[in-house]
Amino acid sequence: MGRDMFDTMTLTKIVGGFCGTFLVFLLGGWVAESIYHGGGHGEGEQAYVIEVPDSAGAEEAVAEVEVPFAEVFAMADASAGEGVFRNCRACHSLEPGQNGTGPTLYGVVGRTVDAVEGYSYSGALEEVVDVWDPEHLNGFLENPREYAPGTKMAFNGLRSVEDRANLIAYLDTLDN
Repeated sequence: MGRDMFDTMTLTKIVGGFCGTFLVFLLGGWVAESIYHGGGHGEGEQAYVIEVPDSAGAEEAVAEVEVPFAEVFAMADASAGEGVFRNCRACHSLEPGQNGTGPTLYGVVGRTVDAVEGYSYSGALEEVVDVWDPEHLNGFLENPREYAPGTKMAFNGLRSVEDRANLIAYLDTLDN
């Protein structure tokens, strides 16, 4: 009988130790939270206020000068565009007549919009553009959903104008 009581008492002490430790951690967390996030810290004005001159003029000076796409496209590297095409490969094919999730991109530069046979277009592109010239492809590839609202293309777009120019130059080389 003495041994059973010893085991029960030992178990009680162990459980009590864990509960006490947990309570210390909870209280410590509460105290730390009140010190760092409560108790008046961060609610008032900063101790030192540094006057900053109007930064609007500085932003204008820092803003990049946009180069017209035609100039960027004139310097495009088709071989670099082949590497950029890996973003498109999941949905588009470069083989004529082979559509994937998206239509084949063989001959896309200079092609009439919605002209690939066997592909079901959304109709959103026809409202925006008639022919896929480099300027229209650039606008579409930058942000497809903004350029042609309602398009089926789920790609977020290419932010780099150089990447877009290189990709369009590469696509332009495919059909001679």
